[in-house]
Amino acid sequence: MQNIFNNIKGDKTIWAVVALLSLFSFLPVYSASTNLVYVVGNGTTLGHLIKHGILLAVGVGIIYGVHKIRYRYFKGLSILALPVVLALLLYTLAQGTTIGGANASRWIRVPFVGISFQTSTLAAIVLLLNVARYLAKIKDKKPSFKESILPLWLPVFAVLGLILPANFSTTAILFLMVIMVCFLGGYPLKYLLGILGSGLVVLTMFVLTAKAFPGLFPNRVDTWMNRIENFAGEGDSSGDYQIEKAKIAIAKGGVVGMGAGKSVMKNFLPQSSSDFIYAIIVEEYGLIGGFTLVFIYLLLLFRIVIVAHKADSVYGKLVVVAVGLPIVFQAFVNMAVAVELFPVTGQTLPLISSGGTSIWMTCLALGIILSVSAKRQESLEKNKKENEQNPLAVLSE
Repeated sequence: MQNIFNNIKGDKTIWAVVALLSLFSFLPVYSASTNLVYVVGNGTTLGHLIKHGILLAVGVGIIYGVHKIRYRYFKGLSILALPVVLALLLYTLAQGTTIGGANASRWIRVPFVGISFQTSTLAAIVLLLNVARYLAKIKDKKPSFKESILPLWLPVFAVLGLILPANFSTTAILFLMVIMVCFLGGYPLKYLLGILGSGLVVLTMFVLTAKAFPGLFPNRVDTWMNRIENFAGEGDSSGDYQIEKAKIAIAKGGVVGMGAGKSVMKNFLPQSSSDFIYAIIVEEYGLIGGFTLVFIYLLLLFRIVIVAHKADSVYGKLVVVAVGLPIVFQAFVNMAVAVELFPVTGQTLPLISSGGTSIWMTCLALGIILSVSAKRQESLEKNKKENEQNPLAVLSE
């Protein structure tokens, strides 16, 4: 055991947050899985628990393996991975998968493994790594907009354009994260405002095209519009079913909750083990459990900022921000949906919700953050060792 801890590098608080969230996730996932078993008729509760444990174990393995890679190698890896994820997104979109008549071209089936993989989550990390790489490259320059079109904005809009037809919420979040990273990376504000305007124009054109030719994207734009209308209180009240059940679950939880495994609304709330798991957590553990979870994600955000601040290069700082902020942002979007502060988005709760792709890509991002932190730690240990071997060097300084 001691040997394992000696091999774990990087920010120990982030490791502790990962362990805490992962261990806690077993309780709500096991509880909410009864919906899948007894309502949907899918598998057994023990089977879902074992599956979740395997996915988390693989995720922790991803964190450990990735955090051992020197983060500077992610520059080259992100360049090589970009055409791969573009090809995967094209393949995913071309499948034309529909669920209940709606476009659901988000997943591809991994051969011989029997699991589905959501390609947009991998594409988001690869894209943000490329954005960080480009911004670090131009840190001492003031590029013109024309110079940044091919290396920066062409990949951004290519990835976003391939994700948009099937997943508006992921596209919107990724676009906001790209803008935020560019702003923090010193990209000219006037150009960013132009990109924001262009994005709105492209989105408007897409919606109008989808409305004019419904066969291109079956019912997808209608789904977005219905969710927004329901959130605004202008749509069909039947569309509020998920939110209403989530609010009932939260209300039943009160301050201290009904107790672990005692949720009632998990049997009526669709996606209770993924998209709406926060409502089940509050029902079972009350406001105390809900606010504790908020605090843990805020602690993760704080440590991400600390790691970024202490990183030994501009690229390291930007990488940590680029892959770290989306984790916390996604968590708060998921919780905001449950309390009806946001319309339904389909975003999961990182490291808590069931689902392999979400867990693995969150772990990949955390592994990259820990790689940057480990490099900083290694440099400090090296300097300390050199100073111990040559104390006169410290005095001469």
